[in-house]
Amino acid sequence: MIPAAFDYVAPSTVEEAVLALQQAGDEAKVLGGGQSLLPVLRMRLADPQLVVDVGKIPELRGVRADGDRIAIGAMTTHHEITRDPLVHEHLPLLELATRTVADPQVRHRGTFGGSLAHADPAGDLPAPALVLDAEMVLAGPGGRRAVPAAEFFVDFFTTALEPDELLVEVRLPKWTGWSAHYEKFNRVAQAWSMVGVAAAVRVDGGTIAEARVGLTNMAATPIRASGVERALVGAPATADAIRQAARHAADGTSPTADASADVDYREHLAEVLTGRAVSAAAGV
Repeated sequence: MIPAAFDYVAPSTVEEAVLALQQAGDEAKVLGGGQSLLPVLRMRLADPQLVVDVGKIPELRGVRADGDRIAIGAMTTHHEITRDPLVHEHLPLLELATRTVADPQVRHRGTFGGSLAHADPAGDLPAPALVLDAEMVLAGPGGRRAVPAAEFFVDFFTTALEPDELLVEVRLPKWTGWSAHYEKFNRVAQAWSMVGVAAAVRVDGGTIAEARVGLTNMAATPIRASGVERALVGAPATADAIRQAARHAADGTSPTADASADVDYREHLAEVLTGRAVSAAAGV
């Protein structure tokens, strides 16, 4: 299909982009890599009066160290993240999860900030952002504010972003020394995750000292598998202990049934994939 007509602007600064969004109100959409927005426009699931293309704003690109954190520009592509040495050293979970996103063509165009702002429950990056305590930096008419990932994702395709705000960068603590893995299940290559599990653990002397587990597509937003985390901490890093802990994966979740899977199947997948993800992260 052909999108409905819209006006187009390509600002060169964050301030210009925010002004355009402010003037358009609820009638604007932000264009990053376009991998989410363009299909929506073509199917006419969105009908904006204005598209604000932020691809020409240099400030929104790149990965940098900032004290005890890593700052990633919202327009940094998935491809760039998978090859960045800072991400490789300090954010292994993010690197692994990003490698599973779609296909090479999408990863060359799609952006980290775009994936998070789109807030698809089946998207692969919101759960790792939650597990890694990511902080979203939003720019608006009143300045900038930081929103933790736990508060950023609000509902299906809904975030804490106001209509006149722009996601500028994502700040993440350095998780140096942690081991991680991202496990997902989909029926065909490059499809959205039916369920995904982001796991990061710190093993000390054969015991799981700390554990963080996030679930993809098990609720309207990414969620932490807190039951699994509690069961893992202090447990031996063995296949049996991890398998026992993984039985809590579906606790507190609210998966939906659709053409791909019913609720029971998704709950089963969550348990199986959690076991696999934690085992891989713990080296078991």
